[in-house]
Amino acid sequence: MILLGSTLAALAKVLHVVLRVYLWLIIFRAVLSWVYVPSLHQAGRILYRLTEPVLRQARRLVPPAKLGGLDISPIIVGLVIVFLDGFLVDSLTLYAHRLLRGVEVSF
Repeated sequence: MILLGSTLAALAKVLHVVLRVYLWLIIFRAVLSWVYVPSLHQAGRILYRLTEPVLRQARRLVPPAKLGGLDISPIIVGLVIVFLDGFLVDSLTLYAHRLLRGVEVSF
């Protein structure tokens, strides 16, 4: 159980970092969409390639045309990331700590 608990704890930490980094990428992309900075053009293209597949899925749920052209897909994706970080990562961490303490968890 120690191996499984340690693996789950490490997985939770990695997942937390990945989700936080992706959230910051979404935020930076939204900010760069408001202003044009020629020296950051290449960074904007990279951010677009990293974030567009996920944002496109959110736009399918709430098309900007229905909101007067306002694209709220970064907000939707950000909320989903925060939910996953709070629910999934915390659940994995709790389960890992219970395994490491020797307490059986039943579902």
